[in-house]
Amino acid sequence: MASSNEVVAGRRAPDYPAAMMIRALGLVLGLSLLAGCSALRGPQVPDVPEPLPSPELAAPPPPAGASSAEALDTTTPEQRAAALAAPAPAADAALGKVVVALGKVTEPGFWLRSALVSAARPGTVVTASGASVQVDLLPGEGAAQLSLAAFRALGLGLTDLPEVTVFGR
Repeated sequence: MASSNEVVAGRRAPDYPAAMMIRALGLVLGLSLLAGCSALRGPQVPDVPEPLPSPELAAPPPPAGASSAEALDTTTPEQRAAALAAPAPAADAALGKVVVALGKVTEPGFWLRSALVSAARPGTVVTASGASVQVDLLPGEGAAQLSLAAFRALGLGLTDLPEVTVFGR
């Protein structure tokens, strides 16, 4: 067998360790590029909230480093009062019941993201105990998510998974 320095049939024998290193490097780079392709799809839920139909229910983003529910909930007392005000009952239509989980806590305002709506619109969420809050209904996929501000306004525990009735206008 020829060593890496020997000449066989007029050609230099290949340097197998170097060739294997180049193939391994190519494989690692190829897999890295392939793994990065999943990031090209972008997030399933937009990081920037879509325009809300009820500006009085919107709030500024929480400050950097906020870690408590009080610091993350940037709604004002006036916004909380508006969200808790009883909506006109004749204007609401029942859309269905969903079990809600706490949504993205850094997304401010009063909102519900669920598959019950296909476009953003105003609505109301009512718990089994009868507590209600006005929210912006946002389209979503999978499990329904309710905002931190709405969870707090309804007096729900942040780890609760309550069933709510959703009404739309």
